[in-house]
Amino acid sequence: MGTYERAIANRLKTARGHLEGVLRMVEHEAYCPDVMKQLAAVQGILEGTSREVLRHHLQTCVAKAMQQGRVEEIVEELMETLKYDKRVLRPVPADLRNEDADQ
Repeated sequence: MGTYERAIANRLKTARGHLEGVLRMVEHEAYCPDVMKQLAAVQGILEGTSREVLRHHLQTCVAKAMQQGRVEEIVEELMETLKYDKRVLRPVPADLRNEDADQ
């Protein structure tokens, strides 16, 4: 497993652990706003991970496809993929930009 794969796996494991904590909160009837804050944190981790996967895809697969002259094909594939995750394209909040820079 390379550096990129390890970084993505670590982010997903962090999200999984955090989500398990949220589940425990729900099972113990934690205060709803506290649960909502933790859910937002999990969503932030997943959104950041999606951005990193997209960045990697652009730097590797998309760049290679463009060099091979498969521009239309790779653009269509990317557009199809992005329609399922509109959050990837929204601006990154300042606090998440700082977090992404730290990792």
